[in-house]
Amino acid sequence: MVITIDGPAGAGKSTVGRELAKSLGFTYLDTGAMYRAVALAALKSSVSIDDANGLDTLCPGLVIKFSGSRILLNGKDITEDIRTPLMDRLSSAVSAVPVVRTHLTRLQREMARGIDLVAEGRDMGTVVFPHAEFKFFLTASPEERARRRKGDIERKGIDMPFEEILAAIRARDAADSNRPVAPLRPAEDAVLVDSSELNISQVIELMTRHVKNRMRASTISP
Repeated sequence: MVITIDGPAGAGKSTVGRELAKSLGFTYLDTGAMYRAVALAALKSSVSIDDANGLDTLCPGLVIKFSGSRILLNGKDITEDIRTPLMDRLSSAVSAVPVVRTHLTRLQREMARGIDLVAEGRDMGTVVFPHAEFKFFLTASPEERARRRKGDIERKGIDMPFEEILAAIRARDAADSNRPVAPLRPAEDAVLVDSSELNISQVIELMTRHVKNRMRASTISP
């Protein structure tokens, strides 16, 4: 069984996806981290994000794996390396490159074979897993997402003005929603969850209740 959680940057998809998977006993797949891994590999290999041929050559040689909540690139833990403002910008750009999306979509589908999975990202319910049993679109106002992101950044000892973070989030929203390949949008059958005034526990409770109620109603078993 596959549960998808799509939504814009800073909506809390990673935290919610991880905790929802834990509560249901599913495997969690952080696809955003996979695009960040490719962006980091491109940066370290001096491959321009605009170089589709270079990225097409780079991607097949990348071994991306998860170990619990950590992500490994070619055997190296890069979890902290990919959570920076620079990687926010680069991952958004690299995610719009068709050859990268093709490579990672294939890898994500391979990871889902034979297991129960919670997959979060931007196009999980619309492109990667269009036949997923449950689909959610998690969002929040740009201002609320900027406040959350500022808190995350400050906990890492980085100081950024709120307005700069808000501008970056709005730019990311525009780029993700208007890209020609797999644009950010809710799947037609997705449940919309606005977390602007909800905490993480409330969002997880809402999603868990929805999944379990539908399982009982339709006798779907995980």
